[in-house]
Amino acid sequence: MRLKSLFLAVADILDGDLDIERFGVEQFILASDVAFYDGETSQLKQSILNEMAKPDAHPSCAIIAETPLMWQPPTTSTDPAYISDSVKKVHVELIGPDGIVKSNKIRAGLYGMYPGANYGIRTHPAEEIFIMCAGEVYWRRGDGDYDLHKPGEKSYHQSMLPHATKTTDKSFMSVFIWAGDVSTAGYKYSG
Repeated sequence: MRLKSLFLAVADILDGDLDIERFGVEQFILASDVAFYDGETSQLKQSILNEMAKPDAHPSCAIIAETPLMWQPPTTSTDPAYISDSVKKVHVELIGPDGIVKSNKIRAGLYGMYPGANYGIRTHPAEEIFIMCAGEVYWRRGDGDYDLHKPGEKSYHQSMLPHATKTTDKSFMSVFIWAGDVSTAGYKYSG
């Protein structure tokens, strides 16, 4: 199945002024002509689909929801605490070393969490941004408190900045981008 419309819809979500967002737009547009998927698929849970259907969700959520993809917990780390905390997370790497379209310049795709999830403190060499598409999530950056993020809001993390994520009674869906050192070798999970 061609994924051009999905890749262009994700590029449309990246509307900010940061270099990482402009780089993401460029990479999604370039990859859109070769994006093709014919692998296994799985369904998102209803709690995320419900958030993606709400009026405040980004319009691209309709394309994301209808595109058959393999939604599964991320495998960034083999740490047992990370694996345990990943049960309530879903993602699809669209572009990257493990992506549908291969690249060593970027790791980018879609990422969500179900209600009552906790993704503890982590650091990594890549700079990173999450752009909210639907739902609600709390982000903690550095030593700060958790801040609520809703559709259209972003959480940017420069290289090695400790950050964490949690949900309460709602799910969320977002676009994520890693740029710079996109290897997982320097990823550290503190829980």
